[in-house]
Amino acid sequence: MSKFYAVKQGRQTGIFSSWKECEAQVKGFKGAIYKSFASKEEALTFLDESPVVSSADGLIAYVDGSYNIKTKEYGYGCVLLEGQNVIAKYNGKGHHLAYVSMRNVAGEIAGARCAIDYAIEHHYPMICIYYDYEGIEKWANKMWKANKEGTIAYQKFIEEARQHIDIVFIKVLAHSGDFYNEMADGLAKKAVGIQ
Repeated sequence: MSKFYAVKQGRQTGIFSSWKECEAQVKGFKGAIYKSFASKEEALTFLDESPVVSSADGLIAYVDGSYNIKTKEYGYGCVLLEGQNVIAKYNGKGHHLAYVSMRNVAGEIAGARCAIDYAIEHHYPMICIYYDYEGIEKWANKMWKANKEGTIAYQKFIEEARQHIDIVFIKVLAHSGDFYNEMADGLAKKAVGIQ
C-alpha cells in the first residue's frame, strides 16, 4: 500500500510519494512539519490546515505586489515580523523592461527577494514567507517552469539563498482580511502611487 508524505514546513513543501523524497525536505530542517497518509486527499487536507509558526522558527514575512498601468511601474510591499511584532516594513518600485511585462507579479517577486535578503543579512536561520500569488512558491520550488527573465532570475536567487537560509512558503487568500497581507498590499500600492 502506497503512502503520501505531506510536508507543511521543510526545504520544499508539498506531497511526496516516497519517504526518501520527504526525508530530503525535512531532515536537519529546524521546525519541520510533516506527516504520512494513506490517501492523497488526507495529505491535501493536512497541507490546507493553517500552520503554526513561532518566532523561534525565524523571521516571518508577508509580501505582496502591485502594478500601476499608467506609469508602467511594478511595486512591492514587505512586512517583517518576529512572532507578532512588526520589526520592519519595506516597499519599492521598478520599471525594468524585462519585468514590467509581468506587471504585479514582478512586485510579488521583488517583495519575496527583499524579505529573503533581509533575513540573510540579519543571520536568521529560517524565513517563513506568507504570499497570495502562488507563483512565489511554485517557481521557488520548481513546481512551475520559469520561462521569463524575471522568473528564471527568481528561481536562481532562491536556489542560491537556500544555501544560507531555510525558506518556507505559506499561501494566504488575497484580499481576505489577513491583517499583515493587507498591510503588504497597501505598501505595494503606495510604492506605485495607487493609494
